[in-house]
Amino acid sequence: MSTKLDRQGAGATPKAAAGKQRLSSAAAGGAYRRTSSGPLPAAGGRGSSEGVSSRVRVAVRLRPRNAEELAADADFGDCVELQPELKRLKLRKNNWESDTFEFDEVLTEFSSQKRVYEVVAKPVVESVMEGYNGTVMAYGQTGTGKTFTLGRLGEEDTAARGIMVRAMEDILADVTPETDSVSVSYLQLYMEMIQDLLDPVNDNIAIVEDPRTGDVSLPGATVVEVRDQKSFVDLLRVGEAHRIAANTKLNTESSRSHAILMVNVRRSVKGRAEMDVSISGENGHSSSMMGSLRPPVIRKSKLVVVDLAGSERIDKSGNEGHTLEEAKSINLSLSALGKCINALAENSPHVPVRDSKLTRLLKDSFGGTARTSLVVTIGPSPRHRGETTSTIMFGQRAMKVENMVKLKEEFDYKSLCRRLDIELDKLIAENERQRKYFDDEVERIRAEAQCRIAEAERECKITLENEKMKYHQEYLDSIKILEEKWKIHQQSPKKQIKEAESTSNDIGEAHNLLQNEKMLRQSAEEEASDLRNQVSHWKKLEATATAEVVKLRKMLDTEASQKEKLEEEIGDLRSQLLQMSMEADETQRSLDKGDGPGKIFPGLDSLVSQTRGSQPREQSNGPKQPIAKLFEQVGLQKILSLLESEEPDVRVHAVKVVANLAAEEANQEKIVEAGGLTSLLVLLRSSEDETIRRVAAGAIANLAMNETNQDLIMAQGGVTLLSMTASDAEDPQTLRMVAGAIANLCGNDKLQTRLRGEGGIKALLGMVRCGHPDVLAQVARGIANFAKCESRAATQGNKVGKSLLIDDRALPWIVKNANNEAAPIRRHIELALCHLAQHEVNSKDIISEGALWELVRISRDCSREDIRMLAHRTLTSSPTLQAEMRRLGIKM
Repeated sequence: MSTKLDRQGAGATPKAAAGKQRLSSAAAGGAYRRTSSGPLPAAGGRGSSEGVSSRVRVAVRLRPRNAEELAADADFGDCVELQPELKRLKLRKNNWESDTFEFDEVLTEFSSQKRVYEVVAKPVVESVMEGYNGTVMAYGQTGTGKTFTLGRLGEEDTAARGIMVRAMEDILADVTPETDSVSVSYLQLYMEMIQDLLDPVNDNIAIVEDPRTGDVSLPGATVVEVRDQKSFVDLLRVGEAHRIAANTKLNTESSRSHAILMVNVRRSVKGRAEMDVSISGENGHSSSMMGSLRPPVIRKSKLVVVDLAGSERIDKSGNEGHTLEEAKSINLSLSALGKCINALAENSPHVPVRDSKLTRLLKDSFGGTARTSLVVTIGPSPRHRGETTSTIMFGQRAMKVENMVKLKEEFDYKSLCRRLDIELDKLIAENERQRKYFDDEVERIRAEAQCRIAEAERECKITLENEKMKYHQEYLDSIKILEEKWKIHQQSPKKQIKEAESTSNDIGEAHNLLQNEKMLRQSAEEEASDLRNQVSHWKKLEATATAEVVKLRKMLDTEASQKEKLEEEIGDLRSQLLQMSMEADETQRSLDKGDGPGKIFPGLDSLVSQTRGSQPREQSNGPKQPIAKLFEQVGLQKILSLLESEEPDVRVHAVKVVANLAAEEANQEKIVEAGGLTSLLVLLRSSEDETIRRVAAGAIANLAMNETNQDLIMAQGGVTLLSMTASDAEDPQTLRMVAGAIANLCGNDKLQTRLRGEGGIKALLGMVRCGHPDVLAQVARGIANFAKCESRAATQGNKVGKSLLIDDRALPWIVKNANNEAAPIRRHIELALCHLAQHEVNSKDIISEGALWELVRISRDCSREDIRMLAHRTLTSSPTLQAEMRRLGIKM
């Protein structure tokens, strides 16, 4: 088999359209119908539960004749005649009779890829950007151009780009990187097994159905966030390289699987909610708080592009052996899809969606809530009239299917919680600043008032004393002068008359002095009165300041009571955390008593998924899951702070909650940014509690699935801590978590030398002492990842010399377990052995340790075809191994 890319045949020349014929349903004897599809509802409002009816739109596209048909059917006309202006198609039975069919669009062999995209897929893409789910699907006989229409990359000719590339261009042009996100998954349905085209090791993905809503999802599929068009085209190229194809008589590169591209769009809605906030903001200050309490609205929609494998007849395709089995599986899944469309078209009470995984995956596309466009591809050759008729009738039946499209909107409460936390911190800081400012202002006013009062009293006292002393001294001087004059008068009677006159003058002067003294005393009293008034005024100011102090104290008391209430709420939330953690422990114990383990890895993710799967169906308005509810109420930072609690029970429950949150990819970046990784490593280093070490190792294993987190784990000495834990622990579950974390680090090309230098490989090999199958599976996975990275580095010229795994004596254990009874262990060991043997410098060790015989066995007996082919390719490409096989007489 080989990889493929469906394309129109090289050297094909467009055939001129046949002459126009008048349409007459009676004369033609064909089916003739008119249908219409109503427009989608305008976006902007909250999505209703009723939805709006939208019919499946169907377009037909004719492929031009290829070189083989031009030679073989040169004497015969086309079996179809297109009338694109009337959106009709005529299917000739013979030279006299034909059937007429009508479609939503009729695309001739001259229609460009751009035209096909605009009439088939662009309306669906626009609906997806407005918040609705959408599906674009291609159906037709093998070799009619389905993959050319949908998946052509257009690297040589940009005009040849298919629907997938053009749809992503429009999506990326319409999203805002700061608030929106676009992620993709690329899968194939091969032999009723869903395989990941972006991660071929993930070859059997389970379908999970929501018991409440009935929606189907693929939680095991790889999801890659897309930021630009180049990265998306690179993903498509990787997926096409892994898609399975084969050479048949009808098509040299025939798809043997159904390809499914899922594009998830998450958009933040800006509109009515923000307008309400801005309008109410004009009414007062309280509107800003009300606006902050409005959660932002997000729209989640999904675009599904399905490239169905071509329907074919065994007698024409010439399939045999494994290719025949593939053809049977393809025809069975297409038959199941046809039955479902027939049941939906006839409004049958039972639609057999569970007959095939294909119909389960397309449950939302036909009869569901998605807007669906179908393009049926046909060829002009009269030799394939039967297949062309079947394809046309499939499209006609699909046009009768009605979907109820629904808007996918929800509130982003996580963003609201983060915004409210920030607002609360700002209010608390502002309150503290205002409180300090008021206290300082009151103290300043009080000190200033006291200083002014004291100064005024001191000045008044000094002034009164000075005036009093001045007037008293003048009075004494006047009395003294009068006494002296009186004595002189008594001694000189002759001068009495003359002196009497002078005495009368002196008395007048004394009266004048007394009057002046009274006036001065009066002015002093007025000044004293003014000073008393000033003192009274300052006392009033002091009373006002005292009242403000009392008011501020009341405000502080109110804030203290609110703080006590918040502390009580935190206490309640802490008790809820403990209760929920205990419930998680009880659930884990009940699951341990069940039929068997869930996923091999990640460990704690299986606890959450099994707990949710075992819960009964909830009502539509039921409560949220406990962990998610706790995360929204408490906040990540507060949960991480409980990891440092002095109470052992609180620490145990907190690390379990953090581990459950780390199992969700969306939470990992937040946990690392908040310091969760550092806290987990500290717990792993310092704690002696086996439960804490086991759960912390599991959380680190989940975080180690991200390349950025892997660098942080290495930088903080995580490998050394994991190695120490591996040497000390005896519990198989703890060893499984540690081995899983090291295995994830082994898959990073940049960390090979550091990982080995810090004892990561020796720690992996040391854990085989446990003998538990789950531990051995993780050890084998880590060795396979390490060997794969080494092989890739050697191919690229970045690695020289013998494998580090061989230096650490891992090869004897690999050979010993190459035929292990446990399939997961055996699969990883076989992959590791193949990757080691690809590097010629390892060949002598491969031969000396007896691994050559295991490689020969894998190339012959391995149940996995890709591993079997890899082993065969490795043996045939190594000169040293070939020489040893000739010496031993081993034939391929």
